[in-house]
Amino acid sequence: MAESKMESLVKQTAIYGLSSIIGRFLNYLMVPLYTYHMAASSGGYGVVTNIYSHIALFMVLLTFGMETTFFRFANKQGIDADKAFSTSAKSVGFVALLFVAVVSVFLSPIATALKYEAHPEYIEIMTIVVAIDAFQSILFARLRYKNRPVKFMVLKLLFIFLSVGLNLFVFLLAPKLQTVLPKLMQWYHAENQVRYIFIINLICTSIINFGFISELKKIRRGFDFTLLKQMLAYTWPLLLLGLAGILNQVADKILYPLIVPGLEGKVQLGIYGACTKIAMIMALITQAFRYAYEPFVFGEDRKEAKNPNNPQGRVVQGMVMKYFILFTLLAFVAVMMYLDVLKYLIESDYWEGLKVVPIVMMAEIFMGIYFNLSFWYKLTDKTWWGAVISAIGCVVLVAINFAFVPKYGYMACAWGGFASYGICMLLSYFIGQRNYKVPYDLKSAFGYFILSIVIVVISRQIHSQYLGVSLAINTVLLLLFCAVVVYFERDLVKAVKQSVLKILKRK
Repeated sequence: MAESKMESLVKQTAIYGLSSIIGRFLNYLMVPLYTYHMAASSGGYGVVTNIYSHIALFMVLLTFGMETTFFRFANKQGIDADKAFSTSAKSVGFVALLFVAVVSVFLSPIATALKYEAHPEYIEIMTIVVAIDAFQSILFARLRYKNRPVKFMVLKLLFIFLSVGLNLFVFLLAPKLQTVLPKLMQWYHAENQVRYIFIINLICTSIINFGFISELKKIRRGFDFTLLKQMLAYTWPLLLLGLAGILNQVADKILYPLIVPGLEGKVQLGIYGACTKIAMIMALITQAFRYAYEPFVFGEDRKEAKNPNNPQGRVVQGMVMKYFILFTLLAFVAVMMYLDVLKYLIESDYWEGLKVVPIVMMAEIFMGIYFNLSFWYKLTDKTWWGAVISAIGCVVLVAINFAFVPKYGYMACAWGGFASYGICMLLSYFIGQRNYKVPYDLKSAFGYFILSIVIVVISRQIHSQYLGVSLAINTVLLLLFCAVVVYFERDLVKAVKQSVLKILKRK
């Protein structure tokens, strides 16, 4: 049973992960495109970082935990899954439309409060984008519920390819066409690059709606007010949890221009935002896990996982945690070993911020562990615990930012995230083990954490001025890490290998 579950998770994670990996990789192409065409001193990339941080925050507010709530209620006995989907989609859609209406009415004061009174169109465009994204999140959730990862992947990649193509046109081709066909390209102005980035996002997001025609038809199944009340009772703690969680990720980027006002704040935020993009491989892995793991945990066999007399499900959760830690630490070591190459993803004006990469990556690992640990309060319907724990982490993050950013700049942001997620991870573990005990292998987890840090420190200490020599040494260190993992985790490696081979044979 455990092997079949692991096989299912490996398959789902591979497909979701493929879309995330390809999507993020192509999205990374935007980082050099933006940083090489928007000098750090312009603050343009700082504006992009700040606006997208606001979008992430409002995305959580507009979805208010309905993705997870939909999974929970769609799998409950006596509840029509299509009715749960329709109710979720209509409620999120109504809130999204209301949000657009309110922002449209109060656009001027909102833009002034956010320090974008000179460019209110930034706020207007991205308000529509986040409203559409919020509604689409429920449609994507249905694809996950129906085990349709291929369609999920196709739509995600379509968005990325469209976005990449349009961005390449605007930043590379349009300036050349302007000199050749000036009348045709009268609309293009180099100083409007930030605006073009947001318009491209709006175009691509709108086009993806056409891929959900079959899912949109299911929304006609009706709207159940009684069911909505039950869903809202379950989801409001998830909203608080999601709000606190996203603030842990973006509060520093939202607060930075307020703590360090003017152009300097945008410049520093741009440097910090560009360098953290290198560390976002951890967010990629965590996201792939989330897409596969929520249906996995809340699926038909969830009762087994909750049954204290049948610990099979909890054993699987322990295995998955080890699987997650190993792969994220492998990613951490790999990125740090080849940082001298990866840094060319961003223009050299931004390199001064590379020192945040290991801190941000480790913080992302903590966040991923916290996410894996969080299922104890979701499975026991004690989601309010998640809100409390995340709120504590958010308070720590905000306090560190206000206390230390004025003196230490974006380094305080990096360490604030590290401390915030670290506290959330520890609190969730200790409280969770008292309410929903899972046999996690702490000994090996600590060992691999120490091993990864030691290898990174050794790499930094013997760093050579010659790139080829450094890469050769770092490759040996990376292989050493892999060899240790394979040696001590032979059974786990064998199980994953068998699962992958079964999936490939079926193809």
